Amino acid sequence: MTELPDLPNLGPVLIHTLNKVNIYTVEELRTKGSERAYLAIKEIDPTACLSKLYALEGAVQGIRWHLLPADRKKELKTFFDHHRSDEQMAE
Repeated sequence: MTELPDLPNLGPVLIHTLNKVNIYTVEELRTKGSERAYLAIKEIDPTACLSKLYALEGAVQGIRWHLLPADRKKELKTFFDHHRSDEQMAE
């Protein structure tokens, strides 16, 4: 059985953060999906970055985030830009 630490892109800090938003298993992460998991994380960490979203998507797909298809990265970037806080946009 695959556990969160077995997925690519998920180190101890991100796993701890996922646990804080009630994601404890691979199935829970895949069911929630990268976008919804990212939004849950953003609720407790407004500084959550695009790389974190890519990492979550890579974990869901079971690949390193660097290997995500360009079209999927573009979709995620659009999603990220849409959900940026005013504070992040000011930077």
